[in-house]
Amino acid sequence: MVVLVTRPHPDNEATLAALRKRGFDALAAPLLRFEPLPFHDDDGADHDAVIVTSANALRAIDFAGSRLLRLPLFAVGTHTADAARAAGFGQVIAAKGDAAALRDLVLARVKAGKLKKAATLLYLAGADLSRDLAGELGAKGLTVVTHTAYRMAPVASLPGEIGDAFMANRITAVLHYSRRSARAFVDAVRAGGLEISALALPQCCMSASVASVLHDAGATQVVVASQPDETALLDALGRALRPTST
Repeated sequence: MVVLVTRPHPDNEATLAALRKRGFDALAAPLLRFEPLPFHDDDGADHDAVIVTSANALRAIDFAGSRLLRLPLFAVGTHTADAARAAGFGQVIAAKGDAAALRDLVLARVKAGKLKKAATLLYLAGADLSRDLAGELGAKGLTVVTHTAYRMAPVASLPGEIGDAFMANRITAVLHYSRRSARAFVDAVRAGGLEISALALPQCCMSASVASVLHDAGATQVVVASQPDETALLDALGRALRPTST
């Protein structure tokens, strides 16, 4: 069974390895391209903590010698938390995989007295945000300074070998990690004349929000991970491909 991974590089490398460990063949077709944006660390800024919703924000910035490394960092999940530690942050607190959980984690720390009620948070964000995390935290009395650290540019077309694999019915299922990459996938298969064959396959999605993009595009076999992490996504893939008894 061949699974197509649409996740951007370099995160797709770990996904490809995990699939192969589970006995799948895997192909990579990153549908978003990582582009870092300039960042100037203002030594005079008075931040109390950093919040991050993607490991890409940490890859985009050189933190060598930065005073930010001394601050606590709230990460959206364990993958991003690992990237924060690799970047040099010593106090890393991980949420359970999505922005809502990250918001709740920050507010819980305030309630527990581990973060000031009027704290100023530096939000290292991507150019396209799925929710207004800064606004939600601001409504609770926190000040959030948002810095756009990177953008993910959509890739217009699939590699030729991926199109050939769809045409030859070699691909068994597709993994989707974000709404933007799912939209890019739909646009790419339509541009390549592959929409009917591609969307007829199981589409395995990290969340219901991602799944809605595939549903709206006409996909008929859409499955959603039980929680927003890769282990749950690969479990959903296994369920989708499990033979049904008759």
